[in-house]
Amino acid sequence: MKQKLIDGNAYSKVCENCFNGRMTADGQSVLCVRNGVMRPDSTCRKYKYDPLKRRPRRPHIAGGFTEEDFTL
Repeated sequence: MKQKLIDGNAYSKVCENCFNGRMTADGQSVLCVRNGVMRPDSTCRKYKYDPLKRRPRRPHIAGGFTEEDFTL
C-alpha cells in the first residue's frame, strides 16, 4: 500500500523504511526488533514509518549544455 507524504511523494510500507528495523551490512535483509530477520520488501502489523530512512529519488539532471549557455 502506498501512502502520501506531505510534499506529495509516495512511499511504500516496507521493512526497509520501518522504525523498528535496521538494515544489515550486506543490504539483503532487515533486523527487526519485533520479528527478527525480515526481507527488505516485507512488512508486519507493527510497521511504523521512519522518514529518515527513506531514500530520495535521484534528481534528473538535464544535459546538453554548452559553454555559450553560461556566458553573458
